[in-house]
Amino acid sequence: MSAGPVSGLVEQARAWAAADPDEVTRAELEELLGRVEAGDDEAAADLADRFDGTLEFGTAGLRGAVGAGPNRMNRVVVTRAAAGLAAHLRDTGAIGPVVVGFDARHRSDDFARDTAEIMTGAGFKVWVMPRPLPTPVLAFAIRELGCAAGVMVTASHNPPQDNGYKVYLGDGSQIVPPADAEIAERIAAVGAIADLPRGSAGSVLGENLVDRYLDTVAELAEDGPRDLEIVYTPLHGVGGAPVVQVLETAGFSTPRVVTEQEQPDPDFPTVAFPNPEEPGAMDLAMALAAEHGADLVVANDPDADRCAAAVPTGTGWRMLRGDEVGALLARHLLDRGREGTFACSIVSSSLLGKLAAAAGQPYAETLTGFKWIGRVEGLAFGYEEALGYCVDPEHVKDKDGVSALLLLCELAAEQKAAGRTLLDVLDDIALEHGLHATDQVSVRVADLALIGQAMERLRTAPPSELGGLVVEGVDDLAAGSVDLPPTDGLRFRLADGARVVVRPSGTEPKLKAYLEVVVPVDAEAGADAARISAATRLDAIGGDVRAALGL
Repeated sequence: MSAGPVSGLVEQARAWAAADPDEVTRAELEELLGRVEAGDDEAAADLADRFDGTLEFGTAGLRGAVGAGPNRMNRVVVTRAAAGLAAHLRDTGAIGPVVVGFDARHRSDDFARDTAEIMTGAGFKVWVMPRPLPTPVLAFAIRELGCAAGVMVTASHNPPQDNGYKVYLGDGSQIVPPADAEIAERIAAVGAIADLPRGSAGSVLGENLVDRYLDTVAELAEDGPRDLEIVYTPLHGVGGAPVVQVLETAGFSTPRVVTEQEQPDPDFPTVAFPNPEEPGAMDLAMALAAEHGADLVVANDPDADRCAAAVPTGTGWRMLRGDEVGALLARHLLDRGREGTFACSIVSSSLLGKLAAAAGQPYAETLTGFKWIGRVEGLAFGYEEALGYCVDPEHVKDKDGVSALLLLCELAAEQKAAGRTLLDVLDDIALEHGLHATDQVSVRVADLALIGQAMERLRTAPPSELGGLVVEGVDDLAAGSVDLPPTDGLRFRLADGARVVVRPSGTEPKLKAYLEVVVPVDAEAGADAARISAATRLDAIGGDVRAALGL
């Protein structure tokens, strides 16, 4: 890097450090500047990345690595975001308090405090959660307290160096366009943060609010069997105490909790990646379950808005896919008479539509993300394949890993009492509607331009077949439709009910393809034979998708 660009970056960084109210990030930046001025090329590249634009505010709010500079999560960036949100609420005439929640990640409490002070300085009444708590508690509080908006400081299941900032409006759902762009415009218009009025750190909510949420969740479980040996892990997150309380209140015995992962720890020391979908993340839980002969393993991600599960088989423990858990929960709610619209995202299994139709209930398909699912009119149940489930939209219009976990345990206990398992329920569903098997192809890139190029190749020269199945039609989701707003994605409709959806990841430098095949189940051969056939088809489709992406 030449002296000119370096000197310009140094000047920007010095101005940033002078305005930074946080001694930790200020010292971090000054140390980095010292290395840059000593000729350290690695430090110069780090500085360039930190000042390469501004952390972008979008429908996911903010998310990025904690550190100094405009392209990182820090108190300056959060303060500006809070001021922009306050301006948006004021300009749109939003009425009511603002509630702020936070998880146990690095700096979450600091970012929550800055948000509260900026909001009270802007004239809003502010409620702050009493301690690090699950994201669904924040979503519940918005509607319970009649708030104009809510902010949750969390990066969900991102790696330990990250944090984030999730914004909800008064309906209890996450922001969607055009609100995200309007808030971003107001953030960009914020001047020097030293000139922003600051008020108090808000009023701390009592534990009674948390108890109301936990009691509301526990009441979802109806009277029935409770004999179930449960192993649970919060993956070093904030779900531990709330989940144990909900299960006990609902009448289950205290689950065995993975000791090494029981307490919140922002460094997530026992996992490579704090996401229950990632290989190895559930190993400790499944080992504990095998040791004690448990019936079910359940897990949350660090902010407890997602739920994962594993079940015993004749050859060891098996993780259930997100679509399988979605089908189990949907079937459970339909069997209990739940009425309303059953909804899932475009990348989730088509099975939900068949389950809803069989029960005479409406079905809706949305773009990815609970910001869309939570807004479905008359929503009765919603899910997406990335382990997100909304089983009580009346109280939480977002994914909730605590309530989903409880209902999954309830279903497992009912099946155990009848001498059956969750796998038996999945076999029943497959026999009735065909085996719906799903998989993913995910390609990480170093250069984001490669994603756009791959999407353009697929649009201009789509494959005529994938995995030996004819491509019967291609839907360009960028055009939008009556039911779906436009999004960058392609849906390939294949023979025999199979399909592939390709889209860029919204949170990572990845291109993702979501695969689904449907295989009829012969009553005599059983679902296992169909699973073998489905796995072969998915492998073939996945190979052709990788080739078509050209990455």
